[in-house]
Amino acid sequence: MTGPGGRLAVIDMQRVFADPGSPWAAPRFAEAAAGVRRLLPAFGDRVTFTRFLAPEEPEGAWRAYYERWPFARQPPHAPLWRLTDEFAARAGDVVDAATFGKWTPELAERVGPDGRLVLAGVSTDCCVLSTTLAAADAGVEVLVAADACAGADDTSHARALHVMDLYRPLIRVTTVAGLVGGES
Repeated sequence: MTGPGGRLAVIDMQRVFADPGSPWAAPRFAEAAAGVRRLLPAFGDRVTFTRFLAPEEPEGAWRAYYERWPFARQPPHAPLWRLTDEFAARAGDVVDAATFGKWTPELAERVGPDGRLVLAGVSTDCCVLSTTLAAADAGVEVLVAADACAGADDTSHARALHVMDLYRPLIRVTTVAGLVGGES
C-alpha cells in the first residue's frame, strides 16, 4: 500500500505539552500521540517534527507573553522543550521556531510550493491552527488529522477544527483513517 502524498509535519510533541503538571499541558496529548504513531509509517522519511522554543530575548508583544509565562523563558536545550522520548527517537528532521506558526522557510522548502502538508500535533487551537493558516495562505494544500491533534481543552480543539474546516478546499479536516486509507 502506498502512503498518502505530501509531507507530515508533527507539531510540537514536546514535554512541556505532555507533562500534566505543565501550565501548557494538552489534556489529550496521549490521544494525539496515538494518532501520530499511526501516521508515521505511512509517511516514511517525509516527516518533519517541530519544536516551539522561547526566544533568547522576546521582542514586541512577545515580551508581555513571556511575562505571563515566565517558566517558559528557558534555553533551547532545556528539558521542557525536548520532544517526548518516543518522538525524539523518531525525529530525523526537526524544525525549531520561536513562533506559534511553524510555516517557516525551512518547512516551506520541504513541502514545496505546490505540495501537500498533513498536520498533526499540539495544540490544535494554537500552533496547529497558526501553521495551517499560514501554509494555506502560501497556496499549499493542508490536511489536518483531527484525531492526531489535541487542544488546550476539548472545546478549543473542536472550535479550532471548525474554523480550519471553513477554509475548504485550501484546508481540509480529516482523520488518521481517512489519510492512511486514502479517503482524504
